[in-house]
Amino acid sequence: MAKQELNAVVRQRDEVAPGLMVLRVAPDGWELPEFKPGQFAVLGLPPQAPRCEGSDGEEEVQKPVRLIRRSYSIASSSVAREYLELYITLVRSGGLTPRLFALRPGDRLWLGPKITGHFTLDQAPKDSHLVLVATGTGLAPYMSMLRTMLPAAADRKMAVLLGARHSWDLGYQTELLTLARSTPAFSYHPIISRPAEEPVPWNGPAGYVQNLWRERVLDAAWGVRPAPDNTSIFLCGNPAMIDDMVAILAEEDFREHSRKQPGEIFVERYW
Repeated sequence: MAKQELNAVVRQRDEVAPGLMVLRVAPDGWELPEFKPGQFAVLGLPPQAPRCEGSDGEEEVQKPVRLIRRSYSIASSSVAREYLELYITLVRSGGLTPRLFALRPGDRLWLGPKITGHFTLDQAPKDSHLVLVATGTGLAPYMSMLRTMLPAAADRKMAVLLGARHSWDLGYQTELLTLARSTPAFSYHPIISRPAEEPVPWNGPAGYVQNLWRERVLDAAWGVRPAPDNTSIFLCGNPAMIDDMVAILAEEDFREHSRKQPGEIFVERYW
């Protein structure tokens, strides 16, 4: 397969909020490889591809150059592999996302034939409870985890703590609320940082996602305090949030995981 070949097709595109998109991409003439929930795929488009309205302009491309490529965490289940679902935020000055936001169903793009990444559940004990903390599109790998494993994970408690600026930026809200209502082992805890900008009064928690941990929302949801000996914690999204959470958790004897020193905190920084 040639590296520059546009080898995939947009199957579905839903702009779920201003600057937020769920994109489903299917390979054309080849099969997706097996992957693990939490891993990422690489998308690419040529510089000549149009940019969406409202994005910052670029200088005109004078000659063919390599594809613009970026990595995106997969949100779809690893069991059903007809397409990959990606949850993407628009960076108006970026090289690729304004071009991805200009795509429509049937348009072609490049999809990397390899799926990789170490932000998976492999190194967490199989009997530990799971706390999945995210900001914004850092939710994507957790959706893949939940969609793949939640039906068979009745023996372990799981929770998503999700922070965003506004309520409309809380991705997959309906699906997560449905999971929380139908699955006793799972709980969902959203929080927004700009409640004053809501058109309808926000009745949920306000502040940053770190506040949910400080306020011990999981103690009430689980009936037990998460601790290093029974819980693994995943952090994905804004590096400032991750650094803050690692410091907070260290005060409770949680340790960041590494190959040399196993711990209970697993991180994926988005930029």
